[in-house]
Amino acid sequence: MSEPAAEERHATWLELFFDLVIVAAVAQLAHLLHEPDAERLLIFGILYYAMWSVWTGFTLYANVAASRIRLITMLGAMFGIAVMAASVTPLVDGDRPQRFIIAYVACRMLAIASWKKSAEVMTEWPGVHQAVGLIPWVASLGFGAPVRYWLWAAGIAFDLGYTLLAARHPDRLIAEERHEHEQHQRRWATVLARRRPGRATAPPALPEPHAVTADRPHLGERLGLFVIIVLGEAVAQLVNEAADVTLWSYEIWFLVLTGFGLLVALWWLTLQYGSAAAPVSGAWTRALRATMPVHYLTTAAIVAIAAGLGGLAGEAEHADPAMRWVLCGGAALYFLVAGPLGISGAALRWTLGWALPAAAGAILLGLTGAHLPVWVLVAGLLLLALWQVGYRRVQARLR
Repeated sequence: MSEPAAEERHATWLELFFDLVIVAAVAQLAHLLHEPDAERLLIFGILYYAMWSVWTGFTLYANVAASRIRLITMLGAMFGIAVMAASVTPLVDGDRPQRFIIAYVACRMLAIASWKKSAEVMTEWPGVHQAVGLIPWVASLGFGAPVRYWLWAAGIAFDLGYTLLAARHPDRLIAEERHEHEQHQRRWATVLARRRPGRATAPPALPEPHAVTADRPHLGERLGLFVIIVLGEAVAQLVNEAADVTLWSYEIWFLVLTGFGLLVALWWLTLQYGSAAAPVSGAWTRALRATMPVHYLTTAAIVAIAAGLGGLAGEAEHADPAMRWVLCGGAALYFLVAGPLGISGAALRWTLGWALPAAAGAILLGLTGAHLPVWVLVAGLLLLALWQVGYRRVQARLR
């Protein structure tokens, strides 16, 4: 008789509660793009990565720890993210960024401490338990803009660089963690020998570092829920701006209809269609060093699309140039990043025939959309998204 299949894990109430604070954080970041310029785009990309990396660290921790997850740790991280979200607007307005930096560093260190205490090493995404990327953030406390922003960008580069390089050599990573563990044990033994001379006292027995892997179906669900969060923000942006319009002309009706259709298409592509940015299949085996950067870029692109829709929803005539580029640039990034990596076994054909033309079309709309009504601009992006949605149907007919 075959053994019964293991019950598939799903997001717990604590994890869903944890996601609520991300809703507020995404909303604050989306507002940065309502008055876009080069500096705000840079700040958005950096701050979004900071919040996403904190969410990633604790999501992977909960994924591996399962029932061993510590309630106080998760609630502390929630508070830290809430402080980061509340600090976004003052930071952009020129206020001191100490609150955001301290909250970010504290959240990352809390996640690192949780991983160290469990002695579990996430070899697939080792940045969650290393602080190398936090050094430039701490150093930025002594600098003003724009040096501060470049230090933050350097911190992100260190963070991702270490993660992607270390993930390629898991055996070396485990050896380094065990060497650090042995050094820690020797330091403990030295301290105890000094405090209690002549008495043989062994240091407390700590578990030896060992490699762990992510629960793929559970992590796929968690990444998908994050996508739902950013899509929910896009819906809220569209609804809130449309609600301020007192008299709905047919252009406004078409804009709301095409905008909602665009969000439905993005939902279909990202969650129903099988994009690597938010895997929902139990058979998902793509390495995290490929999946996680795609998830960051894809969700950031959706936030940009959300801000673009929100900034244009109340306009019936021509789009503001900056908001037009936020919308079209976000769509181009989404099509370019999420498309090719979401189709396994046909990446080249998909990229050349579907993803690149869609990304090029979004850029073309950004270049030529100055004389187009807003609803026509959004309808053009909807058609590009439907072009990708129709990939499987067209391929099935060709076969």
